[in-house]
Formats: sequence, C-alpha cells, structure tokens
Amino acid sequence: MLKTKKKQYLIMNQQITLQNPPHMYKVDDFHESSITNTIDLNNRLLCTFTTKEDLNGLLDSITSKYDILYNKIFVLHIKSNDEYVCTYNIDQDNVSSIPSNTILVHRKKDSNTLYTINALNELIKTLNGGVVNTRFPIDWQHYRNTIMLTQNNELKQLRTKIYKIIEL
Repeated sequence: MLKTKKKQYLIMNQQITLQNPPHMYKVDDFHESSITNTIDLNNRLLCTFTTKEDLNGLLDSITSKYDILYNKIFVLHIKSNDEYVCTYNIDQDNVSSIPSNTILVHRKKDSNTLYTINALNELIKTLNGGVVNTRFPIDWQHYRNTIMLTQNNELKQLRTKIYKIIEL
C-alpha cells in the first residue's frame, strides 16, 4: 500500500485507488442540511377503527393525547361493515401508548391506499404466483380508496370513502 492522501491497493496486479467521492455523506450532512425533513423520520401513520357512536369520543381522545402532525385527521367510512376509521400522523417519540383497535399503516398517496406490510406481502404473493418479491410492480390504481390488511393470514380489502377531514 502506498502512503498518499488516496489509499491505493495492489489487487491481482491492478492498482485500485479508494477515495471518498464528493457526494459521499459525512456525519454532519443531515444536521447541516435545511432540506432534510427530519419530522418524517419518526412519523407514523396510525389507523384506528371505531363505530359511528364512538367516533366523537375517539376523536376527543386522540386530539387530547397526541400531537397530530400536519394538523389533520382523516375519517373514512367503510360501507361494507359500517365502520369508521380515523387516520392520523404522530411522532413516535412522543407516544407511550396507542388507542385500542389501532394499527400502523403505510400509504400510497396517488391511489389513497392504506396498507400494512403483511397485507402488501400477501398481495404480492397473490399476484405473483405465491412468491413474495419486493420488486414486484403493483398497479396501485386497482386498490384506490382501499385499506389492505390481513386477517387470519388472508388479505382483506376494505373500500373506503372520506367521511370528513378534521383540521386541527
């Protein structure tokens, strides 16, 4: 190995020079950047299921216990079982407990699809001949306005409609 500012190695009779490319991250890159939205790193989208009778009490409980990110709670109606769902973003660092009947979900903005990771894996298995492949393409428009979750290891798709949006 030659001693210079660049590290050079002789491997299989070829000289290889290793140096940090200019685009390589440094420890302080994220602290110095005003572009990085660090709120998204701890942001969790929760989905709480309720009945119409219990909806107002649930909303009061959520708004009193949590700092809701983006100041919005979306209330969706699931017509097939006459159930309601409140979706809201919270900062996971400030949460000691979550309401009963609540799951962590992910969202595809373009199609307004909410899903759990288990449901996503089940969907891919269904579409891909029983094989889970993280690179399998999904046409999310087929699942527009749907909550996808698993129940007894089976994929369940719940069609939703916006009931109301609460601005805090």
